[in-house]
Amino acid sequence: MSTAPGLSWQQLRDLELSRLTGAADGWRAASAFADDARERVDRDMAGRLARTQDSESARAAVERLKRLSENYHYVHTETALVRGVLDGLAGELGAPQRRLRDALADAASLGYSVNDNGSVGFPAGGRNELTGEPLPGGSAVGDNGLIGAGNPGLYFDANGMYDPARASGAPALKSPNPHRAKAQDIADRLAHALREAREIDERYDTALARLKAAPGLTVDTGTWADAAADADAVSGAAQQYLEKNIPLDASPAERKDWWDRLGEEQREEYISAFPGLIGNLDGIPALARDEANRENLHLLIGELGARHDEASRDMLGGLKGIQEKLEQGGEPPMYLLGIGDEGNGRAIIAYGNPDTADNVSAYVPGLGTKLDADFADGTVNRALQTALGAQEVDPGSRNASIVWLGYDAPQLTPGDLTSGKSVMFTNDAAAGAPDYNAFMAGISATHEGRAPHTTAIGHSYGSLTVGLAARSEGGIPGADDIILVGSPGTGADNAGEFHVGKGHVFVGAAENDIVTKLPSHAEATGMVSGAVGGGSTGLVLGAGIAGPPGALIGGGSGAIVGGIGSFMAQDAQTDPSERWFGTDPASKNFGATRFLVADGETVVEDRGQMSAHSNYFDPTKDQDSADNIARIVAGKPEAIKQETPR
Repeated sequence: MSTAPGLSWQQLRDLELSRLTGAADGWRAASAFADDARERVDRDMAGRLARTQDSESARAAVERLKRLSENYHYVHTETALVRGVLDGLAGELGAPQRRLRDALADAASLGYSVNDNGSVGFPAGGRNELTGEPLPGGSAVGDNGLIGAGNPGLYFDANGMYDPARASGAPALKSPNPHRAKAQDIADRLAHALREAREIDERYDTALARLKAAPGLTVDTGTWADAAADADAVSGAAQQYLEKNIPLDASPAERKDWWDRLGEEQREEYISAFPGLIGNLDGIPALARDEANRENLHLLIGELGARHDEASRDMLGGLKGIQEKLEQGGEPPMYLLGIGDEGNGRAIIAYGNPDTADNVSAYVPGLGTKLDADFADGTVNRALQTALGAQEVDPGSRNASIVWLGYDAPQLTPGDLTSGKSVMFTNDAAAGAPDYNAFMAGISATHEGRAPHTTAIGHSYGSLTVGLAARSEGGIPGADDIILVGSPGTGADNAGEFHVGKGHVFVGAAENDIVTKLPSHAEATGMVSGAVGGGSTGLVLGAGIAGPPGALIGGGSGAIVGGIGSFMAQDAQTDPSERWFGTDPASKNFGATRFLVADGETVVEDRGQMSAHSNYFDPTKDQDSADNIARIVAGKPEAIKQETPR
């Protein structure tokens, strides 16, 4: 709707915003039609054909139907973006239009004229000090907002005439004509409203110009990459509209109240036009977040598919793995509660709906975790195993088991050692803890009915993140129990700092999991001698930079193997309750309930992980640990098998 050189005040005055919102409704209908058509193709055509026919021609037909489904999906996405642009444009133009109309009304009430260029004419008034004659009328020009332009209406001589010399810096006098100041105020208001409207119009016009589909019916990775760029453009153009209309700075509970007050069409608008925002907003119900994130997942896959750096390829593998699991379905159902490409990637996945569950657990992974193929194939399965285990413990309960990768966990890379972001530092955990608490507050806010039994779980470095979250004022929102497994410490001296009460902190620590035996900072200096064998070089480099944790990760898998003997020997000589991040959670001094786990083996697996450190959730490798975690999550801690604290 942009016109060169820009909107006139007459156009802004006469603009019918209802026509914009009406057009948006039309695009909404088109988007909904495309979405419904896609669902019919997937469910009633391709799905039914795949279930009932098994032949080469049937498989070929299913592939063609999948291409048709992708076309409908793309149409749904792009038309939703057009709707978002039109709604945002109408929403933002309303304010400057009201201000302009108010200024015009004030001019009319005073009998002033408004010229085509926006200047305001005013009548004669007052007296000339020298002649006694009435001061002539004139016109006031609004501030055009240009730096150094000044405001010509404010600089007058003693007879009420504009004086350029005063405009250049000399002291200004008020005009003796009483109408001039009033006219100047109206002219400035008109200019400000028009300037704001032109900026809005230009911003949305640029975004709208992007929403053009390439010719043809092929919807491929490049098409979705372009759609992702379109979505970014629309979100960027509508940022002010979103900040005004969505309670971004509010609490999760306040956001839930806002969402509940929206009509169904408004909710659809936000989900379809701004999926990346709604899908990751704590306080939005799980079903809405899942819908938005599934849409955003498609866009992110397209966007990352167009990149060629290693980090993007890794993240793309994780996104495709998650998409494959979502498409497979199964029980318990899978919900995508968060997704993004910030840092090392973000993903929050639930097995079971946390808004309706009787038992909710939220697990924070640790060292080496990022959004990649290993996350989709391995880390996500830990949440599934916990959900299945809790269901077996209490078949009559509804359970939701969540894996929360909402922060950057430290990685097994030499660069992390020198960046202040390695496993030996608290930086990542301190950054992640407030976000974890915000997510948990959102889970509490959106839950339907009686509050669920909620368990916070931290593994490895993730236990430090959970520990810092639990030690914050008020603790972890909604948490009844806390489970720590494979923990190098939580930053706490004792379990009483976690705000869940005595007997509600549980710890699993495998005998051969050396991460649970990292010595204290004061004892770290004697560890370099452990650098022997194949891992000696890496261990020395790591220990020289960052002490024992550096030795663990500085040289990769070889350094870990080479340093194990030294760690064990050192541990025998140190205070058993002191660890790298405070008191050993498995020690008697900490005061938690230690549950039985398998000893495990000090065998290095993929990505430098030891089997003893990574088996806690896997019933095929550590049945005792998996069962005990499931019992606690299901609200039956009295049934766990306990182990004597260290």
